[in-house]
Amino acid sequence: MENDILELAAKVGKLLETKGLLLATAESCTGGGVSQAITEIPGSTGWFECGFVTYSNASKSEMLDVPAALIAQCGSVSVEVAGAMAEGAVANSNADVAVSTTGIAGPTGAVPGKPVGTVCFGWSKGGTTYTERLVFQGDRRAVREQTVAHALAGLLRFLE
Repeated sequence: MENDILELAAKVGKLLETKGLLLATAESCTGGGVSQAITEIPGSTGWFECGFVTYSNASKSEMLDVPAALIAQCGSVSVEVAGAMAEGAVANSNADVAVSTTGIAGPTGAVPGKPVGTVCFGWSKGGTTYTERLVFQGDRRAVREQTVAHALAGLLRFLE
């Protein structure tokens, strides 16, 4: 795992610990990569509640309460679904805050308007949810690594 990702995860941990908050993750395209980075940090048990890996549309609905109609309307790779995933992670856990990732890591899966590298993020806490859509460059591994790093960096901005 990249050192910059581990540094971000450590900063997230310190901030969560300082604020007395528990984190949950809701991941699709990263397949648990955000959770892995977090649990690399010693003491993460004090601020990390759980991670949901919801790769399929059905699991997004069943585990995170993302409405199937929302997925059908906007697509699973959308800021609307990313926001609902983050909100669902908070609602279905003991966490105070959540981060979500959903995207097209490639090399296939692109659709019109959503090229390979498209990733949507959600950050949710206390009824406030922020979302973002980015397009990363590179192969599957590069897209996933950039996604994990951005999810953690975004969490720092969201919590500060």
